Amino acid sequence: MRVLIAGAGALGSVFGGFLRRAGLAVTLLGRRGHLAAIARDGLYITGLWGDHRVAGFDLCESASQLAAPFDAVLLAVKSYDSRTVAEQAAPLLAPSGVVISLQNGLGNLEAIESVVTPARTLGARVIFGAEITQPGCVRVTVYADQVLIGARRPGVYPLLDQAAQQWAARIDAAGIPAADSSDIDAALWAKVFYNAALNPLGALLGVPYGALAAHAETRALMDAIIGEAFAVAQAEGVGLPWASADEYRQLFYGRLVPSTVDHRSSMLQDLERGRRTEIDAINGEIWRRGQAHGIVTPYSETLTRIVRCREQQR
Repeated sequence: MRVLIAGAGALGSVFGGFLRRAGLAVTLLGRRGHLAAIARDGLYITGLWGDHRVAGFDLCESASQLAAPFDAVLLAVKSYDSRTVAEQAAPLLAPSGVVISLQNGLGNLEAIESVVTPARTLGARVIFGAEITQPGCVRVTVYADQVLIGARRPGVYPLLDQAAQQWAARIDAAGIPAADSSDIDAALWAKVFYNAALNPLGALLGVPYGALAAHAETRALMDAIIGEAFAVAQAEGVGLPWASADEYRQLFYGRLVPSTVDHRSSMLQDLERGRRTEIDAINGEIWRRGQAHGIVTPYSETLTRIVRCREQQR
């Protein structure tokens, strides 16, 4: 099995490292400094899932260097690069190959499907965190739940459903808890609730997730954001497992936030490094889709505008 990790940052490196340890042929597509360190010393993975040194990767800085075919392309790039990277990956897929999005936000699967077709596109809900501590070294920092993998239209493409089961099993066997999902849209929306409430506030205030839950003012803001996102998801026809936003909030404050109290949002890290954030794919999508359904989302709109302003100051 040949696997391409398109976007070998922190998260992509963790997936690539564990799959390589399991014996798969893994190619990492990423930035020069990180790849150079891996070429020299191997990839070091530390943190919640143990300490590992992994070698034997194929390493590429440019998609033009990649050699087909790949049985799976795992997309771990920022949401705004989804379509571009999907276009690069499409001709590299094996006849039965699939693209699996590991990304944050909404709209990624639609962008990928427009290039490689819905019959070859899988979504993954990823809710663990990692960081690059130095080139060639990644640390698994938080874990909230298992990876879920599935097709957006289960039952329509039986071979794709089978691929979701197989890749979930491979990833799980490699050491990253994973399972297949019969409703990946609901799982991805649930992650959007989590990210929309925590990511921008953590970025703008410069605090970890636990601090946001500890203060009444930020809890009130997060409650409002979750309410907006829940209303938009219902208008989109998403089959959510919670009857109300309050029911989700119980899970959010009772289990999800406590398991990630020390996590610093990826959006905060992007702003600190002067990079573009994924605000448009998270709160921006809640705002945009809310407008399409006549739902007012003032909290999501405000956060989107403020983060965009911060981006322009980089």
